[in-house]
Amino acid sequence: MRKFLLPILGLLALVWFACGGGNTPAGQEAPTDSLGTKTSGNPIFPGWYADPEAIIIGDRYWIFPTFSDAFDRQVFLDAFSSADLVNWTKHPRIIDTTAVKWAKQAMWAPAILPKDGKYYLFFSANDVQNPQSRYYQAGKSFTFGGIGVAVADRPEGPYRDLLGKPLVSQFYNQAQPIDQCVFQDTTGQYYMVYGGWRRCNLARLKPDFSALEPFADGDTVKEITPEGYVEGPIMFRHRGLYYLMWSEGNWTDSTYRVAYGTAATPLGPFARQGTILQADTTVATGAGHHSVLHPPGTTDWYVVYHRRPIPSQGRDHRVVCIDKMEFAPDGSIKPVRITFEGVPARPLTAKP
Repeated sequence: MRKFLLPILGLLALVWFACGGGNTPAGQEAPTDSLGTKTSGNPIFPGWYADPEAIIIGDRYWIFPTFSDAFDRQVFLDAFSSADLVNWTKHPRIIDTTAVKWAKQAMWAPAILPKDGKYYLFFSANDVQNPQSRYYQAGKSFTFGGIGVAVADRPEGPYRDLLGKPLVSQFYNQAQPIDQCVFQDTTGQYYMVYGGWRRCNLARLKPDFSALEPFADGDTVKEITPEGYVEGPIMFRHRGLYYLMWSEGNWTDSTYRVAYGTAATPLGPFARQGTILQADTTVATGAGHHSVLHPPGTTDWYVVYHRRPIPSQGRDHRVVCIDKMEFAPDGSIKPVRITFEGVPARPLTAKP
């Protein structure tokens, strides 16, 4: 009889987690590191979520993830905030498809940018398909959708559609318009790096985010696809270099991982320098689609990412986790060790 009991217990555990159970069940101690310090634990909050966008706004950390479920149930986005990386508050349904009339399903991979007292939420919707793509299914695939923009007065929303249509719906350089990362360069220029289907584009944004701003040579976007690229790009600047990070492998299995490259400008070229985040069969699989946090005035860096618990019981069973990210003296990124413990509390002491 015991051989039937274990699968049943595993199923009950998954149901408990999906319905809101946390990383520390009642009666058990909170997770700690090797020194006995209380830590965030991984996953850092309950529920099936993926593609986390992590950012510091004022004196709080924020995470804006994808709700991980069937595409037709992905019709809203939640957010989470924390003062210390350990204790998280959920902000439910900061936006949904009732506020974005052209979005019908597959609201994915949000990215947020504070500007002039407003908060701009970039997202993709509809899993838009090109009829020339091998992924296109006549009568089933959406051919209208892409990357949209919403705006709110507070990070937790509610957000309203800024444009009433996608910001990017075309397949420039065969890149599916998904998985956007937005940032302001030291020159003041706003950029968006994005793309699925193994293609990565860089675009300039108009200051009001109403449209893309062509490059000086007239190009709407520039392709910057590095070797091994699949999806989920982010870009940031560190010690005078631009770091492009991306996900490789298949998002539905254990091959999913994160690699990176560096360049002197946002336009690259970005030569692949190595894998920094991947599965560990003693902890979890499918580690990928990440973002990074760097508290101001510190040397601390964190990688926020999703992964699949072991055993993985479904395509959409993904959870959001956090671990330390470190740079070597030469500027290379050390491979990240994924953990169950997560990270110790790190209250913010300075506003960015």
